[in-house]
Amino acid sequence: MADLLSLLTPDLLLLALGLLITGVAAGILSGLLGVGGGIVIVPVLYHVFTGLGVDEAVRMHVAVGTSLATIIPTSIASSRAHRRKGSIDDALLKSWIPSVFIGVVIATLWGTQAKGWMLTAIFAVVALAVAANMTFRREGWTVTDHLPTGWIRQAMGAVIGGLSALMGIGGGTLSVPILSACSYPIHRAVGTASALGLVIAIPGTIGFLLNGLDIPGRPPLSLGFISLPGLLLILPTTILAAPWGVKLAHVLNGPRLRQVFAFFLFITSLRMIYALLT
Repeated sequence: MADLLSLLTPDLLLLALGLLITGVAAGILSGLLGVGGGIVIVPVLYHVFTGLGVDEAVRMHVAVGTSLATIIPTSIASSRAHRRKGSIDDALLKSWIPSVFIGVVIATLWGTQAKGWMLTAIFAVVALAVAANMTFRREGWTVTDHLPTGWIRQAMGAVIGGLSALMGIGGGTLSVPILSACSYPIHRAVGTASALGLVIAIPGTIGFLLNGLDIPGRPPLSLGFISLPGLLLILPTTILAAPWGVKLAHVLNGPRLRQVFAFFLFITSLRMIYALLT
């Protein structure tokens, strides 16, 4: 017991508190914007692992793998809440499952073998693009008045699944703005994205777990590319907070919320790009 208590240093306790708060923010964002929480979890874990001196070669892999693992229960909680409100489009979800799954598998096989800086660069660039879209896209702006069908819809699903797996996010960060640009109702886009997170997170988590076994340089108590301490600290609060986000989604001012979130993404992306260049 004394040895265990000796591990509870002020820095470790502060880290634990920070991860718990991150879990709350991730859960609320999952329900509120359908982003799966990963867009918050990945950069936080990346900077935490940087501070702990985790090998740069695996730092981003563990952040992505851990984030994907947290998305599984969060997506279940969020999608159940959205289903009770009738905001999940089952027809769209079923049509996207095959292509999203294929995109996730291909991206996971490549991503678990890629250099760490490549995953960091992909996250930073895509997050910056998402932030720009949130900031500069005019309210009500669309590309088309309907969601494409056939191979175009399947290609969209594969891209969403692949990029989401490489970034450790649940799919809503990409699918919600894409659906909105196709004149799709925002509440149904968010609800459907929350369910889509499972299609991305389950195979992605399995891939990052299996392909990370016995890889040197990982943080202590890691299972493959999944940090068990990070998972256990973030997981409970994301499950708890996801339904809160669903309730907030139906009462908050959407444009203002997107502006604040876009600013967060912008700063996060710039910090990651700066870290890559220095």
